[in-house]
Amino acid sequence: MRKLFKPERIAAAVAPWLAAVGVALLLGHTDAARAQGGPAPGKPVVVLVHGAFAESSSWDGVTTRLQQQGHRVVAVANPLRGVESDAGYVRDLLKSLPGPVVLVGHSYGGSVISNASSGSSQVKALVFVAAFAPEAGESAAELSGRFPGSTLGPTLAAPVALSTGGKDLYIEASRFHSQFAADVPAAQAALMAAAQRPIAEAALGERAGPPGWKQIPSWFVYGSADRNIPPAALRFMAERAAARKTVAVDGASHVVMASQPQVVADLIAEAAAAP
Repeated sequence: MRKLFKPERIAAAVAPWLAAVGVALLLGHTDAARAQGGPAPGKPVVVLVHGAFAESSSWDGVTTRLQQQGHRVVAVANPLRGVESDAGYVRDLLKSLPGPVVLVGHSYGGSVISNASSGSSQVKALVFVAAFAPEAGESAAELSGRFPGSTLGPTLAAPVALSTGGKDLYIEASRFHSQFAADVPAAQAALMAAAQRPIAEAALGERAGPPGWKQIPSWFVYGSADRNIPPAALRFMAERAAARKTVAVDGASHVVMASQPQVVADLIAEAAAAP
């Protein structure tokens, strides 16, 4: 029986069509990336590290704005298990990223980025967003308690005992809005409360190692109505770190990155562009 189609003839016939489709798809992907604010050459990667009682989506407004400016953005899922172990996780991630990095931390995440960046030549800037910037030997709990104003303690739910030992801490869902995110819409705060990630109780008392902010330029932004970390503590840490710029947002809560994403994105972009 005679073969009606020869494989080599079929391949020759469809090759131009496949090539045309490939070019079209490539151009389509390129246009989509451009429209979505894909990474631009020469810009550092922005790595966002959330803190306790938050998670990666808390950066969504900031991420969108930075991507529109051409930054590649990575929002880390911070384990919230301990300062040094979490910093090790971030350090491992940084090794997979090309070129310079701007490392951004919120709340407890500030302790993590400070530890993770110590001795790093890859991290060109640190941005502390309502975040701890501890000296070696200091803990988040100690720094928060050094200044009056935090109302976090009474809003915590009963600790969750872990089968592996230790305890996890959450904020009571009914008190999350007023305590953590008073300046975001109630519906958004309810979603944040449901999705909050717990922090290991021991992590808040763990003492920090050598701080990256002593060698790496830093920027700070926080809200004047922060109820988790006293604004006086945040101001003290910014001044001690000799921050290149400090922005205090009047009336903003602890989640200033969610309620004022443009302000936070602008500061990160400024840090990224600094020499």
